[in-house]
Formats: sequence, C-alpha cells, structure tokens
Amino acid sequence: MSSKIFEFLNLHNGEDERNKVLENVKSNISFRGANLWVLACAIVIASVGLNVNSTAVIIGAMLISPLMGPIVGAGFALAIYDFNLLKKSAKNLLIATLVSLIVAALYFYISPFKQTQSELLSRTSPTIYDVLIAFFGGLVGVIAITRVEKGNPIPGVAIATALMPPLCTAGHGIAIGNFQYFFGAFYLYTINCFFICIATFLIIKYLKYAPSKLVSTKNQKQIKWGITILIIIMIVPASYLAYKLVQEQHYSQKVDEFIVDVFDKNGDVLIYKKTNVKSNPRRIELAFLTTRYTDQEIKLLNEELMKYGIKNTQLIIKQDVSDLKSEKLNELGSNDKDASDKDIIINKLKLELDQYRFAKRDLIKETTILFPEFKNISIGKQEAIRSADSLKNSIFVIYSVAEKEKPDTSRLHKWLRQKLNTNQITFIQQK
Repeated sequence: MSSKIFEFLNLHNGEDERNKVLENVKSNISFRGANLWVLACAIVIASVGLNVNSTAVIIGAMLISPLMGPIVGAGFALAIYDFNLLKKSAKNLLIATLVSLIVAALYFYISPFKQTQSELLSRTSPTIYDVLIAFFGGLVGVIAITRVEKGNPIPGVAIATALMPPLCTAGHGIAIGNFQYFFGAFYLYTINCFFICIATFLIIKYLKYAPSKLVSTKNQKQIKWGITILIIIMIVPASYLAYKLVQEQHYSQKVDEFIVDVFDKNGDVLIYKKTNVKSNPRRIELAFLTTRYTDQEIKLLNEELMKYGIKNTQLIIKQDVSDLKSEKLNELGSNDKDASDKDIIINKLKLELDQYRFAKRDLIKETTILFPEFKNISIGKQEAIRSADSLKNSIFVIYSVAEKEKPDTSRLHKWLRQKLNTNQITFIQQK
C-alpha cells in the first residue's frame, strides 16, 4: 500500500532529462539583448497597469516578464553546489532588478498621474501570505520546469508569484520620494525572489540532482544554516505584518458591528465614516444625515465601545457641516472650482435639511417614556409631502398605536405645546 502511495506521489514520473533541464535553466539566466528589451517593455506595461489601476494589464506584464530565470538559476546552483552558476544568476538578477527600478522610476516620474492607486498600495505591505504564495508558486514552477511536458503551470506561476508589480511599486516610491512605499514594495519583491529560490532548492534536492562538484559536509552544513537564517529573517517581519493585518481586520469588523447595532437599527443615516487605527488612541469619526447628539450622548456612546471589545478608541461624531465638508473636499483633492461648486450644493442641501430637522433628541426620548401608548414617535419641523400654507410652520408629530386603541392626543398636545412654545402642532397617526 505504501509503495503504491509513493508511486502515486513520485516526482520522477514524467521527469525530463536532467542535462536538458539544466541547460534550459542556464539559457534563461542571462539579461542581454532581447531578454533585456523584453524586461524593460514588461516593466513599462506593468507600470502603466499599476498607474491606471488595471488588473488585466498588470497580469499581461507578469506573463511576459523574464525575471523568473535568474531566480530559478540561483536555486539550482545552491542545490547542485555550482557556485559559478550562483554568481552568474545573482549578477543577472541584480542587473534585472536595477534596470527594472530605473525604468519604473522614470515612467512614474514622467507620468502626469502621481496618485497612488489601490493596486500600488496593495504591494507596499507584504505579509506571511505573500511568503506562502511565493513558496508554493515556486514549487509549482520548478516542478513544471523539470517535466518533459511543461504544461500550463508556468504562466500561472508568473501571475501568482508577481515579481513585476512590487518592483514597479518600488520605482513609484522612488519617483514620488516616498521611501516607505519603496522599502515595503522592495521587501515584497525580495520575499518573492527568495522563496522561489528556496522552493527550487528543495525540489532539486528532493529529485537528487548530482552536484557539479564535491563539497565537504562542513560546507553543506554552512549552506543549510545560511538558508535557515535567511528564511527566519524573511519570515519574522512578514509574520508580524500579517498579525497586524488580521488584528486590523478584526478591529474593523467590531467597529462595523457597533455601528450596525447602535446606529443603523435606530434608523440613523450614516453619511461619513473614517477609522484611524494608527493614532493613539485610535479614532472613529462618524457623521449622520440629520441625527444630532449631545455631549452626554457622545460620552455614553464612547463607553458603549468597550462592550464590543473596541479598546483604546475615541468616538468622534462630526456635527459641524462646514468641518465635514472641508474634510471631504480635502480627501477628494478638489481644485478651487470644484470646491466652490460643492460649497453651493452643500449649502443648498443644508438649508433644505434645516426645514425638516428636529435636533431635540432628548425630548423624543422623554415623550416616549411619559406617553408609552404612542409608539414609534417621530417629530419634524415640516411635512415634506404637504404644501398647504396653513401647515408651513407646523411641528409634525408622527406616531403609531396598538391595534384598536384610540389614545387621547390632547394631553400630549398640551405637554408639547409647553415644551416647544408653539400652538402649531399637527398629529399624524401612522397606519
């Protein structure tokens, strides 16, 4: 039974001649002539795709990129102890990397579109998941290279391991002078290169390719220890970043749950939300269409955060329309003309909302307690669907009651008249 399972998983089945595999690997290492031109063109295509946020263009660039050659060559060289091949692979990978960075930086420097799109941002914070993708993508790639029938895996490996986009993003970081982007993207590129190389090393060792020359046991141990140390150096920061990513996603889920439970279920219309997880304390900024909160209510809402496990966080509810407007315009990066147009629209909407807005939330709560027979009470300054002059300045009280009940509105009318200092109160029973 065990022999059948071993035969089923045996990588020697369908293996190509080893001399041919090695020659094929060596031929794809060099970056001169046509290979260099293809690389430069692939970099420009990938940069354009990242610049305009086009996933299809980025995928096309990854498919034509020849960057895998020297990385796989380095893995082969380590496995068979061919140090001349290792030096050649490292030299060509360095040339390819420098050319790619220069071309990408020039493109983004010349490009009129300097905004960092989501496709660029996604490649500035590598995590442990990128390590897994690079490693298993590298395994598939080297297995395919050693087969007689190369099959479909090679294009898929080029897309999955994504060597080209991080390099272009690093070039973008150089062009705009943002070295946080540069180091984040270059770290992702390094992770991809290193773990493709390690995957190649492991498969070639497993297939027991003959060493190019005899190496002492001591030197073999040194190579293995060196690889182990480099793996730890690569994995530890990526694991930490992955942990932070998971924590941030968990935090965002709690915030969304809090907003749904506390605000959405009460019918409050959220028009603005911003979460800052990097500040200390963290900040959640919200704004609502018509709902207004007192300082005491905001204090109670901040205390409510703890019940949802949202710690070290300050809830800020923006209620000044002008502050909210200026913040949104800053986010949009509007020019002066756009800003003035938005000013007019916002002021017009503000005037319209003021006709219907009723800011005394405490009064509504007090009314509900004192007059429990009136359900779902809403109070507004003006009824939107009616235009009779006699109703223009009325306070409208919309309510519902239990079936077959006929509550007396006179007491409620008298109480509201005293509270609001007006006789123009109109009651509407909701069916």
